[in-house]
Amino acid sequence: MCQHEPQCPVAADPRGQRAEIVVSHPEQGWYLLCNGIVLFDDGGLMLPDHSVVAPAA
Repeated sequence: MCQHEPQCPVAADPRGQRAEIVVSHPEQGWYLLCNGIVLFDDGGLMLPDHSVVAPAA
């Protein structure tokens, strides 16, 4: 999915949330990354397989 050079980390990579933002909705509190991750303002994630990662405490 990523068209950047060098390519962004894939969603399964522990660094996946460092991928480039392709859709930004700060007024709603979420960002779509180029690897398919939805990043929420609180630090939580929704992965492309629809699994959810809770924000770090």
